[in-house]
Amino acid sequence: MSKPKVGVFSFASCEGCQLQLLNIEDELLDLLGRIEIVNFREAMDEKRDDYAIALVEGSIVTEIDVEEVRKIRGNAAFLVTIGACAVTTGLNGMRNSVAAREAWKRVYPDRDFDPDVAPEVRRVSEVVKVDFEIPGCPIDRGELLYVLTTLLQGQVPRLPATPVCDECRRAGNPCLLDRGIYCFGSITRSGCRAICPAFGESCCGCRGLLHGAPIEELIEILDKKGYSREEVIVRMNQFNSRDDQVKPLTGELGRLRKEVAA
Repeated sequence: MSKPKVGVFSFASCEGCQLQLLNIEDELLDLLGRIEIVNFREAMDEKRDDYAIALVEGSIVTEIDVEEVRKIRGNAAFLVTIGACAVTTGLNGMRNSVAAREAWKRVYPDRDFDPDVAPEVRRVSEVVKVDFEIPGCPIDRGELLYVLTTLLQGQVPRLPATPVCDECRRAGNPCLLDRGIYCFGSITRSGCRAICPAFGESCCGCRGLLHGAPIEELIEILDKKGYSREEVIVRMNQFNSRDDQVKPLTGELGRLRKEVAA
């Protein structure tokens, strides 16, 4: 019986999520015994397009990316996005706060604008159908292993639909909000084992926001801690600028800035 063939692909990203696949270490050999990787630039020279499962990392930032991801979708029976850049646009999405040409001019003041640059940075799911998403920056390798093994068993993986705060409490971590430090753990999807708060770092929302997240309640709490509404919205845009719950806040921030500048 032939093994399922897998292709691993990247668009705009640091490629750290692909490295998590290589970092599965103890389980990697067992996993490789159950699948055949036929396309993976980070790990092999020879590549084929007869994959059934595609793992896609990165945001869609150019028209060439659009063509390429559509080609991958056409080849794959099952497409899984891995990491914040692919799932939410991640840090790349911050480019959408200004026009593409203006962003280009800021970064490359001495170079002509590349006409292939797309007007907006997009999630992979905004361009092609995505069958499953693994969030995080980077992804949790345990969660990646769980998703892959579940899919190989012909079942649908289920990721937590609870906030990072739940994992933080179970781990016995001190609450950063109680210490006066901003943290998005109450509005962010869990599954990372609250690794950032465990090391004293704020949750910045890299796994995406919960549906119906209590954003206004958190803004009110952070206001009492000394964080302005503007600062909180800017921080939310770091990883979640394409979230429908954040977009109205971003629009509000833009209007306020125009009023101040007028």
